[in-house]
Formats: sequence, structure tokens, C-alpha cells
Amino acid sequence: MRSFVELFYHRLKNIFETPFFGNESDLSLGSIVQLLLASIVVFFCVRLLRRLLKAKLLKPLKLDASNREAIATLISYGFGCLAFVILLQGVGFKFESLAVIVGSFGVGIGFGLQDFTKNSVSGLTLLLERKVKVGDFIEFDRLSGYVKTISLRSMVIRTREGGDVIVPNSQLVENRVLNWNYEDALGRIHIPIGVAYDSDPVLVTEALLNAAYNEPNVLHDPSPHVLFRNFGDHALNFELRVWVQGYDREPYVKSMLNFLIEDSLRHQGIHVPFPQQDLWLRNPEVISPIIHPSRSLRSAGDEMRSPLPSSPKALSIRDLLKQVVYFQGFTNLELRELIEIGYRKRLRQEDILFREGDPGDAFYIILSGSVDVYAQKIDKHLATLETGKFFGELALMLGIPRTATVIAKKDTILFVINNRGFKRLLRENLELAENIVKELSKHQQELSERRKQLQDMGLDEKDDNNNVVDWVRHRVKKLFSL
Repeated sequence: MRSFVELFYHRLKNIFETPFFGNESDLSLGSIVQLLLASIVVFFCVRLLRRLLKAKLLKPLKLDASNREAIATLISYGFGCLAFVILLQGVGFKFESLAVIVGSFGVGIGFGLQDFTKNSVSGLTLLLERKVKVGDFIEFDRLSGYVKTISLRSMVIRTREGGDVIVPNSQLVENRVLNWNYEDALGRIHIPIGVAYDSDPVLVTEALLNAAYNEPNVLHDPSPHVLFRNFGDHALNFELRVWVQGYDREPYVKSMLNFLIEDSLRHQGIHVPFPQQDLWLRNPEVISPIIHPSRSLRSAGDEMRSPLPSSPKALSIRDLLKQVVYFQGFTNLELRELIEIGYRKRLRQEDILFREGDPGDAFYIILSGSVDVYAQKIDKHLATLETGKFFGELALMLGIPRTATVIAKKDTILFVINNRGFKRLLRENLELAENIVKELSKHQQELSERRKQLQDMGLDEKDDNNNVVDWVRHRVKKLFSL
């Protein structure tokens, strides 16, 4: 029995130790088994090191997820290559033996490893160049989603629907990829809308911008814009363009904007038309009784086309702007541009809009609600401004500090034109600057006090020129770089 066991052991040992290609090679079944075991050990060590680096070692350095992913991947794979070579030498595997395999199966191995090598090189390129990072929202080949992981061979993309798509790295390197997070997460959303031909384009602009500024995800800078696209078959076609921080939320923001646009158009009495065709009949008297014996075809058709009852019209910003003395000479097109330059600001009850002494950097019109004006230095209530009133124009146009504190008496919506918007307006309409100077100059006593106050505070140059009009003109041109 013992001799049988020894014989079996020696034969098994000879099978594992006998070289495949004669005595010139050390490549045997035993060395291949050792190579496989070493590879498995290295593989699990690399994965463990990568997770440890991302979750533990690199987190205290306060690196973002994409940087941690790239550093952990490069270090772990570098460690894996070094450990693999050390283990091969430790088990006595000679690299000269690989020459036999490469020489015998070089063509087959070359074709087999071609895709692996291409994807590995592409993975290193993505990790080093960092054109696509973990967490980015990308689109390519009708696929969109978030980059979940980037490994040496492939990338995992998580779609909006929650599925994970594994994509070879070479496809991202060789094809065009739209990366919405490359330099920043800004993205622009386009919403087309058609309105009836009898609609006022200025009111349409107001309605669309009101909807845009009522959506919290829409940015004020860059500001929303309304484009008049064309005259369609059944409608005037407009387009609302807004910017958002994080384009991945585009479906949700667009849905919310559609709700707001519908509500805003309805409050302005603007109708969204449906396709219509006019049908001309040569003998309407023949088919008229079929509709109703006591009604004509024309009356029946008029009832069919009568619009549904609409909600009361909202307050028009255009009409409010016309009440401001500086804009009374504006045409509808100029008022439309002014409406687009401004933006809406919402105040809750008791919210402070600005305090006494704050920079005068904006002009306000009250669209709804009311505000209280206080002089804090003397603790006195100066006025209550209701819907339709405007304030803050003097501080904006002369660049002087606020002379009072404004607090919302109740929930209030304001139309705001800030310094940047006013600068753009004056540069495009130089006559407006002179009109403003003439209107401001009517309050010479107040202007003289403001001028002296600025000089005492060191915010204006002292000169011997007593002409207030010249001072106002110089002040406006200097502030708005005219």
C-alpha cells in the first residue's frame, strides 16, 4: 500500500514538474498553477487596496470623489503590477518561459489581448487627462447618465432610470462625448411655446419671464431670455431659454417651468392655440338646418371657436414701467427689452430688502404686496409703498448709499433692475442717460444734500463746480462707464 502511494505521488509530481517544451524551458503544469494562484492573490489585494484608499486613506485629504477615484485606481494598479512580478519571482517562475508561449501562440495572444490593451490604455488616458470624472453627467451614443466608476478596462454609467451600463473605455476615448460637468455644471434649457396670433408679444415676454423667475432652479445670472422664433401656421412661436446649475435635473426643471408657463399665460389672458383650418362652403343654407333648425351655421361655428373663460389678468410690468417718469417715452420694443433685463425678487413678510447705508445698486417696482420705509437713525416710519410704486432709482443712478431701510409689510414680489442691467440699458440707449439727468436735476436741493454727504464720506471728489446738473451728468457717466 505504501509503495502504491509513493508511486502515485512521484507520478503526480512528475506531471506537475515536467516541462512542456523539454529541458530548455521551466514552464510546467505546476508553474502555471502557481501563476494562477499568484494572480488571484494579486487581484484581490488590488481590489482591497483600491477600496481602502477611496474610503479611508484619501478621505481625510478632502479630495473630491473623482480625484479619489483616479488616485486610488492608479496606485492600486501600480501596486498590482509590482506585486505580480514579485510573486512570480517568489514562486520560481522564470520570465524566459514566457518567451516560449509568446513564440508559439504570439499571433493568437496578440489578437486576444488587442481589445484588452486598447481599453486599458484608454482607461489610463481617462484617469490621467480627467476629461471625464466620477460624478460627471455625460451623454454619448443615445446614452446619458452619471459616471459611477472608472476602472482600467471599463466605465460604469448609472442612468437616470437607475440602471448601470458598463461601457468599454475605448468607446469613450474614440467617440464624441458630451460632458455637462467638464468645467462647470451650468446648462441651458430651451422651452418652445406657441401663442395665439392676437397675443401681445410684450405680455408674452412678461409671462414667460415671470414663470422663469418663479422657478428656484433657474439662475438669475446668466439671466433668462425670450426669443421670438417665427410666425407659425397657427401660432406665434416663442422660446424661453434659462440656465440651471446641474443639467441632469433638466426633465424636472422643464416640467416645473411648463406648469408655471401655463399658469402665467392663463393669468395674462394669453391662449395657446390648436391647429385650425378654415372651411368655405358654397351652399351653407343646405346643411345649416342639420346643425339646429333655429340656429345658423355661422352662430354654431362661433360657439365652437369661443375661448374658455380665463382667470383675471395679472398686473402688467409694461404698464407699471410706463408710469415711471424715466421710461415714459419708451416704445413697446424698448419696454420688452427692459422687462428682459430686470428680474423678479420675492420677499416674505418682515424680510429686509436693504438697510440704511447699504450700497444703492438696484431699482425696484412693487408687483404685488407692500413695503414699509423706515429711517433707522431717527427711528421714524417714513412711508408705506403699495403695488405699482417704485423706489431706489436715485441711489442706483447716482451710486449713493441707501438713506432708509425697506422691510416687507407682507408677502411681496418686486421687479428689480440692478446696476449691471441698467449699465447695459444705458449703453444701448444713450438718450435715456440724458433724460435721467434732466429728471434728477429737478430735485436740486435733495441732490445738493446727497452730493455734500458723499464728499464728507470721501465717496466723491470735492470741486468748486456748483452746477448740480453737471455733477449729476458726470456721476451717471462715471458709474455706468458711458
